[in-house]
Amino acid sequence: MNQPLSGVRILDLSRVLAGPFCTMILGDLGADVVKVEAPRGGDETRAWGPPFAGKVSAYYLCANRNKRSIAVDLKTPEGREIVRRLAAASDVVIENFRPGKAEELGVGYAQLKAIRPDLVYCSISGFGQTGPYRHLPGYDFVVQAMSGLMSITGEADGPPVKVGVAVADVFTGLFAAVGILSALRVKERTGVGQHIDLALMDAQIAALVNVASNYLVGGRVPGRYGNQHPNIVPYQTFEAADGEMAVAVGNDRQFRRLCEVLGRPELAEDPRFATNDRRVENREVLIPLLQERFREKDRKAWMAALAEHEIPCGPIQTLDQVFADPQVQARELVRTLVHPTAGEVPVVFNPIKLSETPAQIRRHPPELGEHTEEVLLELGFIPEQIRDWEAAGIIRCSGKRPGGGA
Repeated sequence: MNQPLSGVRILDLSRVLAGPFCTMILGDLGADVVKVEAPRGGDETRAWGPPFAGKVSAYYLCANRNKRSIAVDLKTPEGREIVRRLAAASDVVIENFRPGKAEELGVGYAQLKAIRPDLVYCSISGFGQTGPYRHLPGYDFVVQAMSGLMSITGEADGPPVKVGVAVADVFTGLFAAVGILSALRVKERTGVGQHIDLALMDAQIAALVNVASNYLVGGRVPGRYGNQHPNIVPYQTFEAADGEMAVAVGNDRQFRRLCEVLGRPELAEDPRFATNDRRVENREVLIPLLQERFREKDRKAWMAALAEHEIPCGPIQTLDQVFADPQVQARELVRTLVHPTAGEVPVVFNPIKLSETPAQIRRHPPELGEHTEEVLLELGFIPEQIRDWEAAGIIRCSGKRPGGGA
């Protein structure tokens, strides 16, 4: 059976993480993604290492499989014409230029819509296409700071801390994929395309979910809770005899069972702790009482007892432990792709498990300009023209190689 997005062509003018992560997801689901890069250097993440697999950075590998790369200089009239012709043959365009830059290059939404009226066009930027910050550059770290995420991350008596992964980029990439799929559905029903305007700032604020809602409803500026939860108690790490573990008690029934496991059943009957709202109000009294008992046994003993009573818990694992975890291995979250210069490379696989049309690795993350000649020939350009453009530095071709994956 064909994959869900077989037959959909995406022109990817984005780079770094949010846009490439989005298009990789869509490529995993069958879309033909054509990644446009500058002939000299290409996507910045190609050089963001170490580590490298051969000469390919691990960073670039994480977000660029299932794509074809063409290297085109958009600053030249010929390069712009190539991209415009490619847009005319595409269903979706995604870009992450600063607002206004795509129009300067002749590849803005209105300009490409004139040649492909039903085009779905997704713009990703730091702060969106409107507003006083629209022209400012927006990197994940800056957006984590400005969105409030850092203000709620870290220990209560410590400084604000960023999340260890570029979550603003990742959230934006996911929202972009949802927006593109929604717009494709509208296009399928009505024949009408549209412009999707996505900002890292907007996406990260939306991803504040309950914390944002707490402030909007309660009017209280939240602080940092470290590993605790602002609305649920106990829902945090506890120190066992041999290290820390995570315990997530989501309701009053689970709290009563926790108290039984800890040998303190009377705590569940104490009016200060009997319901979650009271536990939140009295967390400073309750947590030390629970912590005292957790120090009496090691993590393995506690996790066995808690699991027996259906209380969510788990160890705090390092990445070597994560990828050795039998659950992670059973879910086949790591796959191997075959790269022409790096050899066999392990990658984290798409977590969407479709029973009838599963995601696939069809192509390795492409080398710079690997598919330039292939794509230009598909668009009707002749070999002599392609050779002349390459000689002039307008395009870069690095040969044709088959994609591979397992």
